[in-house]
Amino acid sequence: MPKYTPPFTLSNKILTLVAQISEQIGRLTIQQEQEKLLRLRKVNRMRTVQGSLAIEGSTLTQQQITAILDGKRIIAPPKEVQEAHNAISTYDALAQWQPANSKHLLAAHLLMMKGLVKDAGMYRHEGVGVMSGEQVVHMAPQADRVAKLMAELLDWLANCDVHPLIASCVFHYEFEFIHPFSDGNGRMGRLWQTLILSKWHEVFVNIPVESMVHQHQDDYYLAIRQSTQQTDSAPFIEFMLQMIFDAITEAKTSEIEGLNAGLNAGLKLSDVDKDILAFIEQDCCITNAQLAEKCGKSQSTIERRIKLLKDGGLITRVGAKKTGYWEANS
Repeated sequence: MPKYTPPFTLSNKILTLVAQISEQIGRLTIQQEQEKLLRLRKVNRMRTVQGSLAIEGSTLTQQQITAILDGKRIIAPPKEVQEAHNAISTYDALAQWQPANSKHLLAAHLLMMKGLVKDAGMYRHEGVGVMSGEQVVHMAPQADRVAKLMAELLDWLANCDVHPLIASCVFHYEFEFIHPFSDGNGRMGRLWQTLILSKWHEVFVNIPVESMVHQHQDDYYLAIRQSTQQTDSAPFIEFMLQMIFDAITEAKTSEIEGLNAGLNAGLKLSDVDKDILAFIEQDCCITNAQLAEKCGKSQSTIERRIKLLKDGGLITRVGAKKTGYWEANS
């Protein structure tokens, strides 16, 4: 048994989401094995990298990340290009690491932050705080405690009997609380959760949970703050499980085939997508709120589907968000 156990409680919502995700992931595993969607995996890798870096402030678009994946040069800030190259290399190396191995964690950070910070691959030696604007919202533990806290957390991960879905969320939250590195903690926490999940089901390597988190970035940080205030990571577990479930559901219903980072590629449409396109053709000025009401879906779901349709080149927004209109591209 591990010497340290992070504090968390299991709500009915958490248990329900674990059951739903487990059911859906089994179906998705069979689907991907049958279809062998190599291009889908490439698209999801692009979305994973773009989403995780965008949370940290990167301005690179999906098209630019795709160009980098294809070995092409792009015009962008050198630091952001370096971040993208590093993230792609790190996710490509994911299978070679073990989640509870501290040397592997440090090696991953070295690869993720190469050329970006001087202490890449090492735990921090100074105090750090998490900022929201000009306000400090979290002061991480003192630097001299980091090695011990991380050793305890990794030991818990290696020896706990908690379901991997829950364990990955608990680890992610505790990792962000400790903030073991001088920089790169957000992208490393999300990477390591993906690693933990991929050891449970390999299909998670190809599910862009990071992209879903980016779409709900404010809620992501809110869940971290709520968990810290409650000294219980349940709010964060609930949030991340919902993101995982939504990402799996999107992967199943979208089945993006031949999509190449939104560059006029084919998109296999879900029923919701078809409804959205039909309503847009009827009324080019229709709003997301109106689409949500007509389709019987949440507005966040409509926003995600709209983004996919735009990336797939099936619709184009003309003009400003409030005063513009939609064009359906046949």
